[in-house]
Amino acid sequence: MLKKIFTGFAAATLFCILSVAHADIAIEHWQTKTGARVYFVPVRALPILDVHLGFAAGSAFNPAGKAGLSALTHRLIDLGAGDLDEVDISNRLADVGAVLGGGASSDSASLSLRTLTTPEKQAAALEVFVKVLGQPRFAADVFAREQARSIANLKEALTRPDTIAGRAFWPALYPDHPYGVVTTPESLAALTVEDARQFWRAHYTAINATISIVGDLDRNAAEALAERLAAALPEGNALPTLPAAPVVSEGKVVRVPHPASQAHIHLGLPTIARGDPDFFPLLVGNYTLGGGGFVSRLMEEIREKRGYAYSVYSGFSPMKQSGPFSINLQTKKEQADEAVTLAKKILADFLREGPQPDELAAAKAYLIGSFPLNLDSNGKMLAQVANIGFYGLPLDYLTQYQERIRAVTSADIQAAFNRHVQMDKLVEVMVGVASGTPAQ
Repeated sequence: MLKKIFTGFAAATLFCILSVAHADIAIEHWQTKTGARVYFVPVRALPILDVHLGFAAGSAFNPAGKAGLSALTHRLIDLGAGDLDEVDISNRLADVGAVLGGGASSDSASLSLRTLTTPEKQAAALEVFVKVLGQPRFAADVFAREQARSIANLKEALTRPDTIAGRAFWPALYPDHPYGVVTTPESLAALTVEDARQFWRAHYTAINATISIVGDLDRNAAEALAERLAAALPEGNALPTLPAAPVVSEGKVVRVPHPASQAHIHLGLPTIARGDPDFFPLLVGNYTLGGGGFVSRLMEEIREKRGYAYSVYSGFSPMKQSGPFSINLQTKKEQADEAVTLAKKILADFLREGPQPDELAAAKAYLIGSFPLNLDSNGKMLAQVANIGFYGLPLDYLTQYQERIRAVTSADIQAAFNRHVQMDKLVEVMVGVASGTPAQ
């Protein structure tokens, strides 16, 4: 994971830099000469520049038999580049108050930079960033060290029931699909430094890049910056799209014994991809079902009335291909079956009835009212713009978001839920089953 170098100016970005509650957010879009897609929002309130490059380089793109390669490759990229070792990179960015970051998921991997836009500091920060983008060293000794760390971290995580539950849930939802492949200590140990180099060359390319820019610069400067960043990358070739997620034909129960006192439970199934028109009805409806904290039905029935769980929630996670709907909770082993039965009843009732008028009104009020908080800093806006760019969402997605929420009806919610959530196709994973319950 790329390190974060926090500086004094970062605290300033906690304050709102735009009044976005009623403002149109105009995202400008174009392509560089090498084919990178660019998304730009000028924000002139503070002398800060945020840049994000997203690549189709997440774990779903690992070659067969090389689980863990995408994450390990991403971890190595800023640990030496060009004539700079990892200490040089850290020190040079710290000297100018810049922040290097990034992340990795199933779909994507990203690299980002935050810098002040004073000329000398921006120039110094971009010089380092360009080297990180286009000249990662992948030194053998650094690879061996990070590989060993990754293996040790994974082995420790595999002792925790929450990790075990997640690792059982995804393969159960996505059998024979890249989303369902999990990394093991053995798969990590089998990787080589040349594997990492080849993965970087194939995936961290200009043709595969989405460049998002938010900050204190004009269109001409943004175009020049995007061309510079794209030119630093290998040109590369277009990647094949991920295969469609499997269609679940029947439910499944997976039970994994564990000595923990709590049972960790996941219920769910694959549902929608990013950009699905049912996203907004599902989002609004899920607030009532299990996404609204203490005002949700799951929390009210499972925690407040019966004390089965401290926390229970549900949610949709759209991805490039159909991402999961899930209900998640922890409860005492001896009451796990009762808690699961109740969660399923609450879901079935919601599918049959939909939300009540007061529940719908409360969900809309919260989602509409809280939306500006997703855009009240450069960093938050950058994340939204990067998401729009990577998943190919409409450029007016942010402008229309609140109106799309406002337009949802109870009938819309009920229809969308019944299209995507079928009780007889739920996958149930329980880690820490009660004594005497057989593992399945």
